[in-house]
Amino acid sequence: MARSPRPMRFITRLVDGRICAYDLAAGASGVLSPVMSFRPSPDDDVVDHAVSPGLQLAYYATVDALVCVSADGAEVWRSPFEPRSDRRFGSRPGCMLSSDGRVVWVYRPDAMAGRNRPDQWVALDAGTGALIAQADLQTVGHGCRQLLHPASDQVLLNVGEGQDGSVIYRASLTGARMELIDYPWGDRCLIALSPDGHQFMTVDHGQTDIAIHTYPGGEVACALTVDAFGHDPDEICVEWSGGYLTQDTVIVTLIGETEDEQEWFRRYRVDVPSGQVRAEFDAPSEDPYDVEPLGDGSWLTTDPSGHPIRWTDS
Repeated sequence: MARSPRPMRFITRLVDGRICAYDLAAGASGVLSPVMSFRPSPDDDVVDHAVSPGLQLAYYATVDALVCVSADGAEVWRSPFEPRSDRRFGSRPGCMLSSDGRVVWVYRPDAMAGRNRPDQWVALDAGTGALIAQADLQTVGHGCRQLLHPASDQVLLNVGEGQDGSVIYRASLTGARMELIDYPWGDRCLIALSPDGHQFMTVDHGQTDIAIHTYPGGEVACALTVDAFGHDPDEICVEWSGGYLTQDTVIVTLIGETEDEQEWFRRYRVDVPSGQVRAEFDAPSEDPYDVEPLGDGSWLTTDPSGHPIRWTDS
């Protein structure tokens, strides 16, 4: 029997040098206040972060390590990426915690970091930092997006290779072995998983269309090109942002330029079952990437303070 989907509980933001955790289950709207914050080492440049389900620990990635710290700022463990990279830009590792808080999934862009080896996807013991499993990836990535499946222990990874495209993997752990599957595309960018985990959303790397795929197989359930939104595909592109506002509604972002070369963007609601564009989606944000739909009819933007703002669809 399939598990019931797990609602997203905690999100994190890096605000004023601290990893702040926010409790989405509390149901608050407006500017959210952190329920816990963690202080990284002052010598570390944090590029990604997560917190444990009980909020006792935080995990963060730097260019050269994955680090675990406690609420008082004490370092619990550090897993270095060897050898140390002399390239400070162009590659961003990623980290994500399993739903039970036992495993940290880490993407290592080792090729771009100059480590003379392929990129790696690594599973670490969240309590000790010990290696559980790892896989070499056939990618030369700059960064990643990791998404935890809401009704299983599977994880999706999107590796962005810049102008060379984008590769999507799916993995799970069987003991000390990582079961790794790659999807047969090099030109789809992973955007979001549906709240029930039965679908996922991608955007073409060339920004020509948005597609909804069945999970886990990846078959295309529906796809929309730019002209479906009433725009000229020679002038307008689909942005690599958006997601599931509800189970049956996704938000899609289109970008373009005015005659004066001023960039603009618009967001649209798309009805997933019918594949129809419904209406523009008005979210108070001046950044095409600063909207994070949560799947329950609400979404996040960012306050000037750096804390998230939660909005509710009405």
